[in-house]
Amino acid sequence: MVADDAAAAGDHRPDGDQHLELKTPASEGGGANGDAEAAPSPCEDAGGDGAGLKCSVIFLCFYGFMSSIRPGEAFITPNLLSSEKNFTRQQVTNEITPVLTYSYMVVLVPAFLLTDLLRYKPVLIVQGVSHVVIWVLMLQGTTLLHMQLMEFFYGVTMACRVAYSSYIFSLVSPAFYQRVAGYSRSSVLLGVFTSSVLGQLCVSLGGVTYHTLDAVCLGFVTFGLLLSFCLPWPRRSLFFNQTRNQEKKEPAARSELDRINPKGGVPSPPPPSRWKDSVLVQMLLEVGNVVKMPNLRLWSLWWIFNSTGYYLVLFYVHILWNHVFPATSYNGGVEAASTLLSAATSFVAGFVKIRWNVWSELVIGLITALQAGLLLLMGTTDSIWVCYASYILFRGFYQFLVPIATFQIASSLTKELCALVFGINTFLGTILKSIISLIFSDKRGLGLDVKAQFFVYFVYFTLLTVVYFVCAGVVLVRHFRDQNAEGRASAGGPPTELSPVPDASEVEPLSNGKSAKT
Repeated sequence: MVADDAAAAGDHRPDGDQHLELKTPASEGGGANGDAEAAPSPCEDAGGDGAGLKCSVIFLCFYGFMSSIRPGEAFITPNLLSSEKNFTRQQVTNEITPVLTYSYMVVLVPAFLLTDLLRYKPVLIVQGVSHVVIWVLMLQGTTLLHMQLMEFFYGVTMACRVAYSSYIFSLVSPAFYQRVAGYSRSSVLLGVFTSSVLGQLCVSLGGVTYHTLDAVCLGFVTFGLLLSFCLPWPRRSLFFNQTRNQEKKEPAARSELDRINPKGGVPSPPPPSRWKDSVLVQMLLEVGNVVKMPNLRLWSLWWIFNSTGYYLVLFYVHILWNHVFPATSYNGGVEAASTLLSAATSFVAGFVKIRWNVWSELVIGLITALQAGLLLLMGTTDSIWVCYASYILFRGFYQFLVPIATFQIASSLTKELCALVFGINTFLGTILKSIISLIFSDKRGLGLDVKAQFFVYFVYFTLLTVVYFVCAGVVLVRHFRDQNAEGRASAGGPPTELSPVPDASEVEPLSNGKSAKT
């Protein structure tokens, strides 16, 4: 699953915060192995027509913008707790909202595999249908079961977002990945911001009822579903379809060899097992090597543990706001402001230049500590404006680290392996979210109220802070100790014996089978 963190808003459902677009090594130019000459033409998958390629990218970005406009999404919790739906806060907290986490966990892996197998478009159509079902249930549903089904389909839409995030990479050559990722990210962010502002204006100035707002959302998502049917079919994907293309080429290559070499020649070795040679299996085997790399291990663990806490806060923060100040809702305006700040911090993160191999743990620890303080403030204050401000800052701090984590993980991996690593990280984080929800939120567990849950999240982030600071101390002590040792060695004068220079023939080959020699 490829990651982009479009910092989106939308009630407790972070519909654009999904981390599924990468700046892969290939995005710096060339293919996954750095071979620019081997990369396909930028217009290869658009029928060789540059105008057709631009139209496809523009249409996909327009689709991302329109599918993000759901003005009523920021007001789902106030809607459920209003006289129109008349659910209790306990029902929303302990019986309705936990279904979202469970359904997302169940659907995530099948959605990831089907996205690649079916080449994106069918999964986007399923997402569009799920959006329509959500707003039909919001418009007509009256029972607890209806709202639980609504949350189930929200989990489906979250899992299907991987299709949009990776779709655009199938349209262009690797040299254009970074540029088109920015286009798709910006379109989603603009859609989320527009949606939040429109929803707030309808509620605050237009006096629109929640029922009418649900009908408006149904109209927008129906239009988005119609747009999904018009999307072009990509010719390739990361795993399955790429493997099929290779298998089609292999028989042709063997027939050419048969014409060159007579049958009486040396017999060719038996063909290897197909499943062992599949790209997906090879990537799974490579994941074991990724775990051994300290930098990748650190940022993957941050992705799993910190994203778990982040999304739990987003799932329940609107219930907290209703608890603190049930009279008036400014959810849309707050989500719009948090989207802007998240976009700004993500942009600033791209210009931060420090030695991440030395300072990563300390930076993560400091930001996690600030997030823990903001959670404590949200859980204890009686001022709704303090709650709003704390939430905006909380999201901004998280979104600052996401591009850094994305680059740190992606910079040394191929595109396929990046997708798999991010997919595994997302899945493990979803499992952890489900466990925490089952223990603390679900009525079958402790069934805590929203204030108590935010105290749990504060403790969770505090424990993460302690771990990060301990790791930072170990890394810094080791770094300065090695630095001092190097300084003493250099101060001792020139060495008396030169180290042997390795022979060029002994240079270790790269993972792609090529030599590291230039």
